[in-house]
This record gives sequence, structure tokens and C-alpha cells, in this order.
Amino acid sequence: GQSTFFVEMLELANILNNMTDKSLVILDEIGRGTSTADGCSIAQAVLEYLHSKSSAGAKTLFATHFHELVGMEGELKRVKNYHFAVQETKKEVVFLRKLIPGATDKSYGIHVARLAGIPKKVTDHADMILTDTLSRDASGGTKARRYTQILLVDDSMPDRSGPQVPDPVVMELSSLDTDTMTPMQALAKLAELKGLAGKPKNTDLKGAGR
Repeated sequence: GQSTFFVEMLELANILNNMTDKSLVILDEIGRGTSTADGCSIAQAVLEYLHSKSSAGAKTLFATHFHELVGMEGELKRVKNYHFAVQETKKEVVFLRKLIPGATDKSYGIHVARLAGIPKKVTDHADMILTDTLSRDASGGTKARRYTQILLVDDSMPDRSGPQVPDPVVMELSSLDTDTMTPMQALAKLAELKGLAGKPKNTDLKGAGR
């Protein structure tokens, strides 16, 4: 009955409210369950709160992919950046499992997605989006357009790049005044549209009013 982000915040609250100077605090990807701006703000505030608990505060491992936070090393004297070494070639990425000093400006989520078996079409498209996003950021371009939904169209779908013929079902739907229709009228119209779309017409409407 609770979202994963809310559970994360409950656990974080428990840690922050009950830690002592003898605690070892381990936080992994705080703030990733909400928007990027919200999450990064929460992560930075938590980091600063932990740092402010005096010079004898809890020892803390704070893992994050918010690269915006690596600059905190220069602002907070007890913060030190570390990252796991990675060996990159043109064909692959190898995680060396070695922790070394310093920050990194790269994440390898798409590579991990490939290792997990995500379809190549998806990861290749993600690579294209990432490259486009990074190039816009580097050039100070306009803010990327935001979408509520992105569709990856299957290659097997017919080419619809030519002149479009209005779909009679769509035309009929767009002309309906659904606010004035009764449930039975709506069901009858639905059956009619199914027939128009070339599907078998289902005239058995028993119980459909529920």
C-alpha cells in the first residue's frame, strides 16, 4: 500500500533520526524514485545534513549517479569522491571492481541494460537519445522537448509516410458527443464501430452496463 519512493523515504528518515557518531551509514541512490530535480535536491540536502553532524559524525558511504553532487568535495571538507574503475574499448565496457579516488562524469546504465538482455533495438535507441541529449547540453542548446509517452515502432509495421487516408472509425469517434450518450447507446455505438473496423460484431451486451 506504499510506493517504493515512500518506503525509501521512511527508511532514510529512520537512519537520519537514529544515527549516532558510532554509526556506519550506507546510502545507495537516494532520490532516484522521483523527478531528477526533486531527487538531486533531496540527495544534496541529505549529504549536507550528514556532513553537518560535527567532525565526529557518522562514517558514511553515499553512492549516487547524480553527477551534479561530485562538486561537493570542494565545498564540504569531509567529503571525498571515489568511483569504481572501468576499462572501456570500442566494443565493450569492463567493470574492474576496483575503488579508486576521484569522481567520474559517466554512468553505464545502457551497458548494464545490454548485459541484462534488454532488446538491442531498445538499447541502441537509448544510445541515440543519450548522444543527442549530451550534445545539446554541451552546446547549450534549447531545452529538450518533454513527452509523456514515447513509442518504438516495430519495423514490421507498414510505412505510413505517404498521404494519409482518414480512418472512418477515427472520424466517427471524433464526431461523437459522449457526454450526452447513455451507457446502452455507447455500447451500441461501440459494436457498430467494431463492425466498421472489420472485426466481428459482438451483439451480446448482457451485463456490459456494469
